Amino acid sequence: MKKNYRKIAKVSLILVYLVIIAGAVVRMTGSGMGCPDWPKCFGYYIPPTEITDLEWQPGREYKEGQVIIRDKTLQVAAGDFRSGDTYNPGQWNGYTRHDYAEFNAFHTWVEFLNRLMGALAGLATLVLAVASISYWKQDKFVTLGSWFVVLAMGFQAWLGATVVYSVLAPAKITIHMLMALAIVAILLLLIYRTSQGNKEHKRDTLLRNLLILGLGMTVVQVVLGTQVRQLVDHSIDLVGDDAKDLWLNDPGLSFYIHRSFSILVVLLNAFIAYRIFKFRLGYNKIKWVLGLILTEILTGIAMVYLDFPFASQPLHLVLAALLFGLQFYLVLEVVYAGRNLKTL
Repeated sequence: MKKNYRKIAKVSLILVYLVIIAGAVVRMTGSGMGCPDWPKCFGYYIPPTEITDLEWQPGREYKEGQVIIRDKTLQVAAGDFRSGDTYNPGQWNGYTRHDYAEFNAFHTWVEFLNRLMGALAGLATLVLAVASISYWKQDKFVTLGSWFVVLAMGFQAWLGATVVYSVLAPAKITIHMLMALAIVAILLLLIYRTSQGNKEHKRDTLLRNLLILGLGMTVVQVVLGTQVRQLVDHSIDLVGDDAKDLWLNDPGLSFYIHRSFSILVVLLNAFIAYRIFKFRLGYNKIKWVLGLILTEILTGIAMVYLDFPFASQPLHLVLAALLFGLQFYLVLEVVYAGRNLKTL
């Protein structure tokens, strides 16, 4: 298992990023409440495709926990039973987590696929943790870190449940996103610690500090971006999905801070690149960082001035997540520069 550990870790990382992409699509399509319960979807492991599946029907077998929509409320089967000729309220319990009771097949399946990707990512990290046992004698951090990822994925799943129960509270969505980035960081650390390192990288204290600062600024931008998204969602509720030209009529202070802060991000990373190339420090991934930042800015400009082109919102979020991962890996490279990973 040891020789396959890094492959499994990379697959886990890819799956976590696919979950982030799926989550971004969920937000873009407004499918966050497509499954109003958790972990099942309307009480099903495989969600319904027709509203008739969620309507009470006489002479039908119902299983405990199965959900129907009745009088614009969610009703949960209190046990296993076969319905009679008339609706019996005593066989049902009202859903108490929230009062959202709508069904849209498209939204339901988008959210279900998001959860399915999360389950696959969780399974991959569990396999990774089992494989990490082979590292126990060589590097206990790898084993402990791998099992910590499993716990983090479980915590992330619980956060996803709280997001649903809160009917998509913005603060909880932000925490959910930050936790995803934390899992990305841990996986990258495990991947790097089990690599051979790179002898071409030169140690540079100032560069290390600048890269850590740049990483922190990206996290701040992600938080600010979620606040801007909250304002956009509020505008959509007011003016509708079709009035894209009005979504940023009153953007609020967080939008201007987010936009202005991006200038500082560009200047800092440009200076980092200048220092790397001038002193030939060898951290060539900075080119990808600059490319991602440029693309991120272009998607932001497109949303503001081209009235939110299709997929620009999820692309903006996914690019930010990729940028975070790349910057974190650069931090690892500069922190471990000149150190023998085998002796850690």
